[in-house]
Amino acid sequence: MAKRKKAPTTLEFQTVKRIDNSRLVRHVEPVKMRNLYRTAALGGIVAMFFMMYIYQHFRCIDLSFQLEGVKVKQSEAASLNSSLKLEIASLRNPMRIDVIARRQLGLTEPLPTQVQEYDAPSGAEVAAARYIRPNRAQ
Repeated sequence: MAKRKKAPTTLEFQTVKRIDNSRLVRHVEPVKMRNLYRTAALGGIVAMFFMMYIYQHFRCIDLSFQLEGVKVKQSEAASLNSSLKLEIASLRNPMRIDVIARRQLGLTEPLPTQVQEYDAPSGAEVAAARYIRPNRAQ
């Protein structure tokens, strides 16, 4: 067997070289900058129009949902109103009042002997009340 030779080790040296780039200035042509500003402004205007369109679209959808909710509430209120009108009509029915008076309160019709008519005394007048509002201008 042959002996192997060791490979010579190499030494690496690292040196720090400080580079000063503060004096370098990138020259940009004014025409290119003007075109960049115009393109950015045009893009901003187009983006603003798209945002306004999207806002109007979603606002329309939101208002349609609110309108449907109001229509549901209106129909519920109309049905409640009609049921309350029916209840008022049934409560005002004189036959119902008569049934309650006879069954629950035990009232009966007066006999002809129980009713007496009185004549108005001579010189009697009916008084009338009249409200007078003070003049607010004074």
